Amino acid sequence: MADLRVATYRVTGGYDIHIQEAGDPAATPLVFLHGSGPGASGASNFRQNIDAFVGAGYRVILPDLIGYGSSSKPEGIDYTLQLFTDTVYEALLAHGITGASMVGNSLGGGIALLLTLDHPEFTRNLVLMAPGCVAPRESYFVMPGIAKMVSNFGGPDFDLAEQKRLVSNLVHPDFAPNITDTLVAERFAVARTQPKDVLVRMRTPDLSPRLAEITQPIMVLWGLNDEFCPEAHARIFLDHCPDVRALTFGRTGHWVQVERAAEFNAYAIDFLDARR
Repeated sequence: MADLRVATYRVTGGYDIHIQEAGDPAATPLVFLHGSGPGASGASNFRQNIDAFVGAGYRVILPDLIGYGSSSKPEGIDYTLQLFTDTVYEALLAHGITGASMVGNSLGGGIALLLTLDHPEFTRNLVLMAPGCVAPRESYFVMPGIAKMVSNFGGPDFDLAEQKRLVSNLVHPDFAPNITDTLVAERFAVARTQPKDVLVRMRTPDLSPRLAEITQPIMVLWGLNDEFCPEAHARIFLDHCPDVRALTFGRTGHWVQVERAAEFNAYAIDFLDARR
């Protein structure tokens, strides 16, 4: 994998946001925003994609969201979508990024949408994999994947086996045997530093009424068997956004960029190259 350069920025509230990047610093910037869940981080969520995008001539930017990776993990606060968005946006500006294409998975997709709505001049286009925040928060709680994610995360009994189960829930059963011990260990190391508030006090709005405001080109990619953000939500984008295309993958869960890495890389690069 390409060597990753590291930087950390202090943002409003006294929080530190950690950013890794790869590729030519003069190349077109591409910001990857990871999803939620115990142990998530920018690099671990997109490890199978970094080299392909660097090879295609992009500068790959990998922030760790507040509460995740090596970024600050405050306790006793609500983890709102606005907090995630504002802190990562401020860190990107400090990193010298004044405009970029956005790639977001799950919660990261919701952040990419809100950042685009708040700062439309910043976003060039969007690649979204099963983005969240396009339906009422309560509707996600009835999804079977959310029920399977109930765990002893944050407690003394949380162990590697439980971490592996949680990661495996994100993918289709066909792919689960491909989850490596290295990935599980990497996420477990992060999860042990996270407070429960990261998940139990996460607050996300329904952005679907505002999607028509987004005029940038959008590609949405979804696993047909996603148990967290239903594939039917792709239609929300098709119905509301003026410039959108959608791809659905059979026998694929919540992690299109992992489960279908080669195809995802090819489709996303073609989409971005055409609009570079």
